[in-house]
Amino acid sequence: MSIEAAPRSDTERLLDIAPASWEHPADRIALQTLRAIPGFDLLISKFVGAWGERNIRLMFLANAVLVGPKQYPRLHAAAERARRSLDIQQEIPLFVSQTPFFNAGAYGVDQPFIVIHSAALDILNDRELCVLVGHELGHVVSGHGLYHTMLAVVLTVGIRRFPVIAAAGLMPIRLALSEWSRKSELSADRAGLLASQDPDDCLSLFMKMAGGGRSSEGQLNLDAYIEQVDAHMAEHGVNSLFSLVSVMDASHPFHTVRAAELKRWHDSGEYTQILEGRYRRREEKGADESWRHDANDAREYYAAEAKKVADSVSDAARAAGTEVSEAAKVAVTEVAGKWRDLQGKLAEKLNRKD
Repeated sequence: MSIEAAPRSDTERLLDIAPASWEHPADRIALQTLRAIPGFDLLISKFVGAWGERNIRLMFLANAVLVGPKQYPRLHAAAERARRSLDIQQEIPLFVSQTPFFNAGAYGVDQPFIVIHSAALDILNDRELCVLVGHELGHVVSGHGLYHTMLAVVLTVGIRRFPVIAAAGLMPIRLALSEWSRKSELSADRAGLLASQDPDDCLSLFMKMAGGGRSSEGQLNLDAYIEQVDAHMAEHGVNSLFSLVSVMDASHPFHTVRAAELKRWHDSGEYTQILEGRYRRREEKGADESWRHDANDAREYYAAEAKKVADSVSDAARAAGTEVSEAAKVAVTEVAGKWRDLQGKLAEKLNRKD
């Protein structure tokens, strides 16, 4: 039931690999759309001006330990393995913060850094730690740190730190940031897989993030979790409207969705092509063509998502009766309008590229 992967004594070093090789097209297009929102540039300038690099680092690192050969050596070794696989020459500080809640994040503006919650160290083995750090390194080299930092601050302090932007003006930016953040996780998940080069370790990480703990040692079964992922995705057409509403203001997708998306990318053959050396290099030209390819892929991705939502609303309406059916028509119209607007923005950008 699990993804088949040959045992590896070491990982392939993906020399000069560009983040565009693993970035999810919906991530790249969601960020383009985010940047086009009125007021977003103003928010960035106010954010950087109000906080600054030094204050941002103090906010996250006041109670954290810098990882190194003598501090958390197990995590340090996993990070070095991930850095080698992704051929990252830049030294990116890694910290551990004491908290019972499992999480990790890449933050910063000009000087990015990574924070791992201590709870992760309690339940992850060395290979899963490599996936986790590789995931965060993917965020860093894709330039996600600034926007993740902004989202963390916006979710924490709201509009109190941004009086120049009214609450009504901040809400669409907050929702757009959350939408992009969820798509950026799909990109970083791919980076985590490329760092560890063991698909089962990635799926095991999702399983432990979903329901792991100190008491789960020897109590979890990866094959059973993959069956759960497959069952969830088989029912996703029925429950996609619920899923859309549930994660609208969340920074991460459901773990089952992330696992399914990563399996789909692995099975598509793109992952294997990268391991064979067929990937984009950092200095490679052709950015316009890649942007156009991303736009086409994103159209297909969002169109499929829109269809799932519309189908789920229609199914729910048929089950509930005529009164709900009328409300469902309105909901479908609004959802369809949302995706048409997105496609219109993409088409406009593509026309400007020509």
